[in-house]
Amino acid sequence: MSEGEGMAKAPVSTLRRVVLAAIPVLIFVVLAAFLLRGLDLNPKEIPSVMIDKPVPEFSLPPLPRRDDKGLSTADLKQGQVALVNVFASWCVACRAEHPILMDLKERGIVAIHGMDYKDKPEDGQRWLEDLGDPYDLVGNDLSGRVGIDWGVYGVPETFLVSGDGRILCKQIGPITPKILRNKILPAIEAAKAGRKVTC
Repeated sequence: MSEGEGMAKAPVSTLRRVVLAAIPVLIFVVLAAFLLRGLDLNPKEIPSVMIDKPVPEFSLPPLPRRDDKGLSTADLKQGQVALVNVFASWCVACRAEHPILMDLKERGIVAIHGMDYKDKPEDGQRWLEDLGDPYDLVGNDLSGRVGIDWGVYGVPETFLVSGDGRILCKQIGPITPKILRNKILPAIEAAKAGRKVTC
């Protein structure tokens, strides 16, 4: 091998080592970027695949000692914007948001329906008798099957439903005064006015 051939191979070998050394660094930078992006995400803002889709087909029986017939898909297609609140007597966060739902009912801003999730009917009824009943209609989802169809992750969760039965918005976790003011009430107003709902 001549001296010229040896000098030509040396830069190629060096370039190969640099590229091979850079690959792990590049992979680390990409992974770090994804992890840093994840730190900015809010776990309560889990996107729902149900947004802008019709409510699932369902029919839930009523709680005992209530005059209503329970809750079904047909009830949410009556031309009235409504909130569907998923609650349970065993849920501590549901107790925290309950006064806000009672206030909404008293102000007559929107129809509110309840889905008693994975709860004995008599426990759900007793809970409403003790704390007050903000719901126009309530259905008992003892097995949790209907909640799964709605995409419920846990309780409480609240869905804003259009008059033609489409899910417009989802609130995961309890409704706080701030969430009511900044998210729920503007969404209700937009839905009633026929504008696009963002939440």
